[in-house]
Amino acid sequence: MGVRVEMPSNQPIVLLREVSGERYLPIWIGAVEATAIAFAQQGVVPPRPLTHDLMKDVLEATGNELTEVRITDVKDGVFFATLVFGSGAEVSARPSDSIALALRTGTRIVCAEEVLDEAGLAVPAEQEDEVEKFREFLDQVTPEDFEAQ
Repeated sequence: MGVRVEMPSNQPIVLLREVSGERYLPIWIGAVEATAIAFAQQGVVPPRPLTHDLMKDVLEATGNELTEVRITDVKDGVFFATLVFGSGAEVSARPSDSIALALRTGTRIVCAEEVLDEAGLAVPAEQEDEVEKFREFLDQVTPEDFEAQ
């Protein structure tokens, strides 16, 4: 779905949505990662590659394909992810970095059912108005909204 700033804490979150269901998964992330995700969503190409752009370029240059990003676990409010490569290799990573890389490579993002059961939020159809307002917010937000203060 995108990134937003949670008020009043001013903490960025990334919001993922279940493809065939009504659950959303909010993951609190850092400002730098929020900016990286927002850049990728908006197609912003910085004059010099950011870390996630560099990672994408390294994968392409070495012929490695990122085939899947998995949100695998949540413990005490901390989320965990795994990068899965075409070679079969798997690398543990932060979900925020994983999502930023997935957006740059067009890789699908999946979430363990247990994580959705524990941390997912169901949004019934009657609350879709709120979701639509959030979508409108995402259309107007800029990466500069996530700069550290």
